[in-house]
Amino acid sequence: MESSLHGVWESAVGNPFVPTIGKDSQFTVGFSLLVLGTLLSGFFGLNRSFLNIPLVGIPASAAVA
Repeated sequence: MESSLHGVWESAVGNPFVPTIGKDSQFTVGFSLLVLGTLLSGFFGLNRSFLNIPLVGIPASAAVA
């Protein structure tokens, strides 16, 4: 395997990048994740318990990140 930049460039010609989220729906997906994370964070802030950490806290932080 050639590690030079030219070799990497030539091998990438036949393998185009296809994003997981299409260009037309990036704003919708990002905004909905941000709203979901904000709502879950608010709910977790109001009802903090040890049980809610894996149920609400972790998904909220994952949605915001």
